[in-house]
Amino acid sequence: MAHKNAGGSAKNLTDSNPQYLGVKLYAGQKAKKGNIIIRQRGTKFMAGKGVDTGKDHTLYAVADGVISFRKARKTRFDGSTVTRNVVDVR
Repeated sequence: MAHKNAGGSAKNLTDSNPQYLGVKLYAGQKAKKGNIIIRQRGTKFMAGKGVDTGKDHTLYAVADGVISFRKARKTRFDGSTVTRNVVDVR
């Protein structure tokens, strides 16, 4: 017979912080230089005119203007085409 109850270890009680991903500024809104437009993992949205990409694929404005979204056709290396979302600041 055991003389003590099993202590157990609490390995699964901690939780990671939320990542707060998604669109931060929408179409028609004004953006200043340096404003974050979209936080994303991977390139779901591509950078257009007036927008640049950070090292974690975050899209941010490099010029003052109004945000607009559009679709663009992109050709892959194998010749197939795919439509991608593009963000512009004009």
